[in-house]
Amino acid sequence: MPDPSLWVLIAIIILALGFGIVNGFNDAANAIATVIGTRTLSPRNAIIMAAFFNLAGAATGTAVAKTIGKGILIPEAISYQTMVAALAAVIVWTSFATYRGLPVSLTHGFVAAMAAAGVAAVGTGAVAWGVIGKIASAVVTAPVLGFIGGFAFMVLILWIFRRSIPAKVRNIFGNMQILSSAFMAYSHGKNDGQMPIGIITMAFVLYTGQTAMWDSIPWWIILISALSISVGTTIGGWRVIKTLGMRITNLRPVHGFAAEASAASVIEVASHLGIPVSTTHCISTSVMGVGTTRRLSAVRWGVAGNIITAWIVTFPVCGGLGYLFSWLLGLF
Repeated sequence: MPDPSLWVLIAIIILALGFGIVNGFNDAANAIATVIGTRTLSPRNAIIMAAFFNLAGAATGTAVAKTIGKGILIPEAISYQTMVAALAAVIVWTSFATYRGLPVSLTHGFVAAMAAAGVAAVGTGAVAWGVIGKIASAVVTAPVLGFIGGFAFMVLILWIFRRSIPAKVRNIFGNMQILSSAFMAYSHGKNDGQMPIGIITMAFVLYTGQTAMWDSIPWWIILISALSISVGTTIGGWRVIKTLGMRITNLRPVHGFAAEASAASVIEVASHLGIPVSTTHCISTSVMGVGTTRRLSAVRWGVAGNIITAWIVTFPVCGGLGYLFSWLLGLF
């Protein structure tokens, strides 16, 4: 008779891939929202490009995957119970948010859900509070840097091209935005794209007891994780794309370039440090910063307020669901 834990392992892999697809619905849409919003690329070409560079980003570093997989809870608290509870919580909340067209952070949702699931199973001692503190600081720092970076970079571009013909500027940044969008997709893969990688690897380490797997994560895990995000980007996320690319502010290619380049730079630095950050937070605030260079009223602050509210609500909702699901699984 097959080992019952094998079926749990398979279930977690399926849930992790589902997580990747939902990530594609919501978070990965951030990488192409502005390039579609400015009509620099068609949705089809933008999706193909995002799929390729998401895969490239996910394949070129595993620092974030290790933080997600073995940094949130102490080793004794990592179990099938906490993993399933956290995944279920994030999938439920993100599916709802995507349906409402709200970009939310799957990274922070999973961190909150995993921590709360560990508390439900073991107690407050289950959480690696030092790591949580670093992630929490990035919750504030990353969007602030995104806003400041978008604003400052846009001001610099406007100063450099202040004597240029508008048609020439549109032509230059129409091409440049393709590069910045590719950079944004790559940085997403290197940070958020590593979430399923860390989860699946964590499940295998738990099943086999081979902690050395963290030093050499199998390529097939990286591949299927990246593909799941690409599939999600392909089949969903249009409401989120519309919110970020068209509803926050009116974007032209130069604005899209400034927002994407600024946000991707912040995410890239965080990835090298192994800190999970929200691509949603970074690109959204960068778009707000870029829009503010025209005038404050150029940003639709009502839409921006709804997005920020969704960010804040993500923590208690995912934490509450993670705790509830973990408690229910503990009963069985």
